[in-house]
Amino acid sequence: MTTPQTLLTPADSEAPGNLAAQLADLAERRRWTARAAFHQGHRVWTHGEVHALAARAAAVLAEHGVRAGDRVVLALPDGIAWVTTFLATARLGAVAVLVNPELPAADHTFMAHDTDAVLCVTGPGLEDRFADRTRLGADQLLALSATAEPAPARPVDAHSPLYVQYTSGTTGRPKGVVHTHGDPKTYHDLIGRRLLRITQKDVTLSVSKLYFAYGFGNAFVFPLFSGSSAVLVDRRPTPAAVDELVARHRVTLLYSVPSAYAALVADRGSGHEACFASVRAAVSAGEGMPDGLGRQVTELLGAPVLEQIGSTEAGHAFCANSFDHNHPGTVGRPVPGFEVELRDRAGHPVADGTEGELWVRGPSVTPGYLNRPEETARTLIGGWLATHDRARREPDGSYRHLGRTDDMEMVGGITVSPLEVEAVLRLHPAVKEVAVVTVTDESGAGRLRAFVVPVAPAANSELPDALIGLAREHLAAFKVPRSVSLVPSLPRTPTGKLRRHLVRQGAW
Repeated sequence: MTTPQTLLTPADSEAPGNLAAQLADLAERRRWTARAAFHQGHRVWTHGEVHALAARAAAVLAEHGVRAGDRVVLALPDGIAWVTTFLATARLGAVAVLVNPELPAADHTFMAHDTDAVLCVTGPGLEDRFADRTRLGADQLLALSATAEPAPARPVDAHSPLYVQYTSGTTGRPKGVVHTHGDPKTYHDLIGRRLLRITQKDVTLSVSKLYFAYGFGNAFVFPLFSGSSAVLVDRRPTPAAVDELVARHRVTLLYSVPSAYAALVADRGSGHEACFASVRAAVSAGEGMPDGLGRQVTELLGAPVLEQIGSTEAGHAFCANSFDHNHPGTVGRPVPGFEVELRDRAGHPVADGTEGELWVRGPSVTPGYLNRPEETARTLIGGWLATHDRARREPDGSYRHLGRTDDMEMVGGITVSPLEVEAVLRLHPAVKEVAVVTVTDESGAGRLRAFVVPVAPAANSELPDALIGLAREHLAAFKVPRSVSLVPSLPRTPTGKLRRHLVRQGAW
């Protein structure tokens, strides 16, 4: 292992804005170098080992032609190779392009071309991808880094591009969102340290992966800025795997999405399990948590559930519940340092208690989309980000998320929120998941249809009629679905968000 003293070179003192140099210096000054940073399988990587390896990996990337300002695709599962490649790229002043390694080949090709990447670092199984680009396998990078000399950090400022992260693409083609060297510290200072009170004693497990905005903050930024550690898993863990990982590593902070929390509860009911004794909080994002699920998760874990909302464009959360103020069923209050406004379709502010569209302004909001000036101009206006989320402000200052603007359904000329209908249908104990959309019947008229994933697939012949009856009891007639289709699953993005446009098309 390289000693911490070899990590910093004379160039580092001239590069206060370089994230990799900041973190290496922070670990040394706070004496975290011998503390655990990442757990992968049965291997523990200390903060000192991580920064030493990244400094040497930077030299390997430089030997493969990476220079300041160049873009490097990271098509890697969660693991030490991901962490190393990101920090090494940052150290050179290059820009990391974070992509889901499980995307189709066409998406990988698009992202490599869209960013004009000079190098693609990939995990196993992707050897045939990026044929027209220079490619470096993750195992090869780690092997070469073992004997390389540490590379100095490139001087950059806090506003220099650090990484590009693609929107999850619930509709349309994903867009590359640019974030800077100064943004990760903002995520930690405003959310990790201030709201979640993360200390060096914490151990994190994030079901959301590092290549997503939510997982990037949870399992990369927060541990490296706080001296704590994170458990890295190269694939989405099953409920049984979550149980085992939490118990083995004494996880204190669990981050996930509502659909995964629902699976955790469904796996064994909502009674408290001893394997979760170490958990002090569960954080939920990605979608609104259905009524009642938060209470079940709290009972199972014996810890509060803190809901929040963020976006790729904001980098991390911009509204969040905290230990000091937790209003279940809402996404909390604006994160300190962020401003939130609710506006009508004409862009005018709406009164408290009135539904509106969420607009956000804050220190980590993206400067824009890569190669998309028109999209940037439509989404970022006067420093404000149009999130396209709908919400209502509660009397205590919390915001209740009401879905996306493109979630609204039109039935007989009347606009209907499907979330209201879905909430009623979830009251039935046989319903695991549900999505309500408008479909066109034989006459060309739009009708509401509910697509339901039952708890038990067999013996549900009476469930559709029961759900329509339930809806009639609780909803106005025009909000009652005309039909119910039982399906084995619903289409979701890798972050757990419902792909409602695919449900409308029946195309999954």
